[in-house]
Amino acid sequence: MNGTVKIGNQIWQTKNLNVERFRNEDFIPHAKTDAEWEHAGLNEQPAWCYYNNDSQNGEIYGKLYNWYAVNDKRGLCPSGWHVPSEEDWDELVYFLGGKDIAGSKMRASDTLYWRHSPLSITDNESGFSALPCGNRDYDGSFNGIRYLAFFWCDLANNNNLAWNRYMAYNYSYFSTNCNSKAFGFSVRCLRDK
Repeated sequence: MNGTVKIGNQIWQTKNLNVERFRNEDFIPHAKTDAEWEHAGLNEQPAWCYYNNDSQNGEIYGKLYNWYAVNDKRGLCPSGWHVPSEEDWDELVYFLGGKDIAGSKMRASDTLYWRHSPLSITDNESGFSALPCGNRDYDGSFNGIRYLAFFWCDLANNNNLAWNRYMAYNYSYFSTNCNSKAFGFSVRCLRDK
């Protein structure tokens, strides 16, 4: 189990999810190749991977999951925890002073992982300790490690898109975005109330 931090009235895990089984112990398919990743997305099947297929990245940043794993009825987060809703993320952002500054209060202040630029706008005041895990596109390509952090929400926008939150190395914001459900993003679990 990851460490936890209380932020306002919420309790968050302090690391990204790094599991290969659903809550019921069924394995989540591991998509290693670009073709396997793209196939999972096209067929609306759950999948996970390490950034750049490197297990050392998994130890640092956790796994990347497509939205079909996030939304699977077998449950991705451990018992007593859940993938945050839009409302959960909004509550966190509001508590930290709004979307324009929340990112700087959530980003781990460690130049070993983040590109060096954010030190002047990073303090990890909240203890959330976000790391720049990057993402995997629907076609299997990887982007953004050391520059960007993406986190899934539990809400779809339509048949093809789902909501997520992200932050960048050189801005203090924590923004809302909508991407293909076939993308691979991090998951940060929130304790049930």
